[in-house]
Amino acid sequence: MRPLWLLCVLIFARTAVAEPGDAEFLAAREAFQRGAHERIAELAPALRTHPLMPYVEWWQLRSRLAELPRDDVRRFLDRNAGQLVANRLRADWLRVLARQRDWEAFDAALPQLVDPDTELRCLHFQSRLQRNDREALRDGRALWLTGRELPDACTPVFDAAFAAGVLDEDDAWARVRLAFAAGNATLARAVSLRIPAARRPDAKLVEAATRNPQKYLDGKGPLLRHRGDREVVLYALGRLAGGVPQGAAQTWRRIEPGLPKEDRAFAWSLLATAAARKHLPEALTWFREAGPGVALDDGRSEWRARAALRAKDWQELASAIEAMRSEVRDTPVWRYWRARGLREQGREMEAGAIFAVLANDHGFHGLLAREDLGPAVGAPPENHKPREDEVRAAAQIPGLQRALSFYRMGLRYEGNLEWMWTVRDLDDIQLLSAAELARREGWYERAIATADRTKKLTNMELRYPTPYQDLLRASAREFDLDDAWVYGLIRQESRFTASAKSTVGAAGLMQVMPATARWIAGKLGLPEWRHAVGDGADANISFGTYYLRHVLNRLDGSPVLASAAYNAGPGRAQGWRATSPMEAAIYIDTIPFTETRDYVRKVMANATQYARLLGRPQDSLRSRIGTVPARSGAGPVEQ
Repeated sequence: MRPLWLLCVLIFARTAVAEPGDAEFLAAREAFQRGAHERIAELAPALRTHPLMPYVEWWQLRSRLAELPRDDVRRFLDRNAGQLVANRLRADWLRVLARQRDWEAFDAALPQLVDPDTELRCLHFQSRLQRNDREALRDGRALWLTGRELPDACTPVFDAAFAAGVLDEDDAWARVRLAFAAGNATLARAVSLRIPAARRPDAKLVEAATRNPQKYLDGKGPLLRHRGDREVVLYALGRLAGGVPQGAAQTWRRIEPGLPKEDRAFAWSLLATAAARKHLPEALTWFREAGPGVALDDGRSEWRARAALRAKDWQELASAIEAMRSEVRDTPVWRYWRARGLREQGREMEAGAIFAVLANDHGFHGLLAREDLGPAVGAPPENHKPREDEVRAAAQIPGLQRALSFYRMGLRYEGNLEWMWTVRDLDDIQLLSAAELARREGWYERAIATADRTKKLTNMELRYPTPYQDLLRASAREFDLDDAWVYGLIRQESRFTASAKSTVGAAGLMQVMPATARWIAGKLGLPEWRHAVGDGADANISFGTYYLRHVLNRLDGSPVLASAAYNAGPGRAQGWRATSPMEAAIYIDTIPFTETRDYVRKVMANATQYARLLGRPQDSLRSRIGTVPARSGAGPVEQ
């Protein structure tokens, strides 16, 4: 039997061996990026039979779309119908048609585009306006209410909507407030230009509030001449509340009497949300101060629910969940806690009905629901192991062939795009066959993501692969760690991609940061640490498990706290604890950072699934996460 390290080398070698035409394709890609179109034409004949030849054709067409005979475009689109490369050219073509103001051709081509982006949606609204379709203004209105920047193509649509009275000054104020709440003062000032100058926020006041909100609010009394002044005050208050909510609340009480009821309610919702994010007991009181009539966006409505959950105020939790938009209320987290709240209030049958539906989900809250229901839960989805002929059929799918060609040349981003596009319409058998193909090629990330898409059939070995077994189990034994937990963490960190690198510098299977690797090397007396953040699985797993043991020891042996610390740092994980023991599911679902909250849920759910695959079916998620021990003292919550 070959040792695991040799198998890994062979897998890498198989996926990395160049095929005929690969060198020419990479040269053509580099020429396209440089704008050297003549060079692409020289290389194209050698790529006629290469799986990625459609991309070379796309690059050639894209460079001269504005002057190209339209029949050439149509022939390419027909020849590659249903493929990602055709959809990308169609999007390029639509932008050219819009620039040429050929709205008739634009409208004919748009229906065949899959997932148009915001710019193309706005261009479509422009086209409809050219046909005097006034409903376009009402449809476009839905894009207006955001605190984010929007493409320039949307501006003519909004201009027409304001001119027609579909959008008015109240809508402008609403977006100003959204922009300020998002911390985007530049956008707020730009949007305020749609408001009469006498009432809009003063640019100098916005600058002062941005630079030092406390000083601005402590001045001789902030100006309150009109709504623009009040919006700047609320903007400054929101910035101040993000630091010390109690101090911001004291400042606010001095200013509050000078503002209308609606502004006072909004201000208290800002303060309450900031307090909830820091787990302060004042949060629920301040949400009540805001009153039931205040409109909460999705973020503030969820923090109201988290504050109630942290306090175990089940009645307030039920009210908070009921007040959410249906799209938020129906997510697994709030379906689960709605059911838990019902159970805590003795409404067992209603709770059980929600648990029964949620138990079909493989994720964190689905597992909790399944365990809350007990052994009477229905049968799990049918397991399907792809047959050889099914895997061979998947290997013949052109989109998967193109994706594997991209992967072979190290173009992981392009490969992922092609793969995700291709699997989106596959049935369960095809998905599992494609996942098995990816697993055999060593692309565990794609195998997991593809197997996760099935509806009726499943294959837990593909959803939860176990590569690097010898390395991982040896390191887990060395540092006395649960190997199922380590597997669950790696699945979330890198999806078993040894070459994975994050935007902040974390690298490898366990996404070890260079500073962490340097610190561990010092602790172990090793002269070198760089190999731990390279592609070497052995050093990366060794350093990652050492650090996992370190944070586990530092945080009272709680895998929940250690998982949070691995993602967000030990100080933050410690600060999010309460001064009394807490149900771990509540701790997890009230973590202030969205990324860390989702990360810990997935790591712990993964670990539970891995324990079952590794022969420990008795390991429940609830027993695994347990109770988070109390924090000694009342130290500050580190953000």
